[in-house]
Amino acid sequence: MSFHDYALTITIFFPLLGVLVLFFTPKNSVRSIKLTGFVSTLIVFILSLYLFFGFESDNPSFQFQQQVTWISGLNIGYTIGIDGMALLLIVLTAFLTPLALLGTWNSVEHRLKEYTMMVLLLELGMVGVFAALDLFLFYMFWEAMLIPMYFIIGIWGGQDRVYAAIKFFLYTLFGSLLMLVAILALGYFASTLPEGEFTTNLATLYAVAQHIPLNLQLWMFAAFALSFAIKVPLFPLHTWLPDAHVQAPTAGSVILAGVLLKMGTYGFLRFCLPLFPEASLRLTPVLCVLAVVGIIYGALVAMVQTDIKKLVAYSSVSHLGFVVLGIFAMTEEGIQGAIIQMVNHGLSTGALFLLVGMIYDRTHTRTISDFGGVAKLMPVYATFFLVISLSSIGLPGLNGFVGEFLVLLGAFKSAVLGTYAYAAIAGIGVILSAVYLLWMYQRVMLGPVREGAVYAGHKLSDITKREMVALGFIVIFVVWIGVYPGTFLKKSAWTAKTVVTLMENVQRGFQPRYAEWPLKVPNENK
Repeated sequence: MSFHDYALTITIFFPLLGVLVLFFTPKNSVRSIKLTGFVSTLIVFILSLYLFFGFESDNPSFQFQQQVTWISGLNIGYTIGIDGMALLLIVLTAFLTPLALLGTWNSVEHRLKEYTMMVLLLELGMVGVFAALDLFLFYMFWEAMLIPMYFIIGIWGGQDRVYAAIKFFLYTLFGSLLMLVAILALGYFASTLPEGEFTTNLATLYAVAQHIPLNLQLWMFAAFALSFAIKVPLFPLHTWLPDAHVQAPTAGSVILAGVLLKMGTYGFLRFCLPLFPEASLRLTPVLCVLAVVGIIYGALVAMVQTDIKKLVAYSSVSHLGFVVLGIFAMTEEGIQGAIIQMVNHGLSTGALFLLVGMIYDRTHTRTISDFGGVAKLMPVYATFFLVISLSSIGLPGLNGFVGEFLVLLGAFKSAVLGTYAYAAIAGIGVILSAVYLLWMYQRVMLGPVREGAVYAGHKLSDITKREMVALGFIVIFVVWIGVYPGTFLKKSAWTAKTVVTLMENVQRGFQPRYAEWPLKVPNENK
């Protein structure tokens, strides 16, 4: 067996090695703790690059597969593998985690050792979610990443951190339990078929999907979709998000926005559409209406915020509405746009939270009215803030434009949606994003230094070289995706093609057999 065969498993569990090293590191060895956390996450990123460059874009199968029987009596196994969508999200996770630690190097002083351990455990859970090809294993990783994020918010968060952490935990747990019930029901349904048996193996369940009656599909889809909609979060299930973002420490906000929210949109594409295709088609109008409402609502609420961090939090509700719209447009352009927009949002919004954290560390305020003329005192910081804001708005030449353009194109072309209304209304959200971000930038960065500002009469230090490196790497990818998105789009092309082909067949009344499903996954029952 070669390294290639175990590369994905090593990428998932390498953070555990960092946790083990930290366990034996003295609490007062601050520098050692920081370096251990950063180096561990950096090695995970290097491992993810091995996956990226070793991934065959023209191969429709899941790659880097590994399969080990776990609970033989229930046909539950440690089954992992990645397609292009999972690959991009794993690389995004591994990219943002070390930058979140680097960009907030001196932000956390209280219980630093435990904080760094929680970040590493969170990274393990996030990568595992994107790699799992067994529903029980997926659920274990899904729940595993909930616990460290709960502690990161609850221990190292702001003044109302306990309230925000409990709200985050209860919302997510409620959705997760419903999904668990649906997983068990799906496995049981598989056992009722001729020569069938209980299983949570995704390969087998993809084959079982064609036999599930519509009424049962609707219930199962609802259970899965509610869990994923809470995680996105989709309007009106978004109310936990602003509290969690505002109270979380900066690194927690970066990871929450950059990666955790993508688990919901990932779940729609990986599970809801292929497992419950008829239900997905029936409920597409509902999901798209909620997506479009979320786009406009999130933008309007962001516009009236007085706290910069809360403004960025509500912008996530708006931007992820585009992702959901692209998914349920069920066109190749829409799904490709949704996948690349997941990456774009992780980069742009993650960078915005880093930038907000940097100014907060210097001024200890995030209230917009407390600022003014920051660009005069911190010109490099203001330049980075402008580039990232423009990328979030969707300026041509930067990453946000590519995702939003493909989503809107897919929605216009969608035979499933059957109307231009969704795309037309969503387009207003692009305009509104320019309004709230540029208006915020003008009030904070431009003009004279405001009288009464907490930094008036004091020298406000510009960003350090360390902070510049963290932001600089994000800007490189912001421009790369904006100028040449093909590097990343070709990785996820088969994922989009597969889902669209399945949905078109279902629309025509033809249910494909598993043998005709292009994405082959390991099946321990064969």
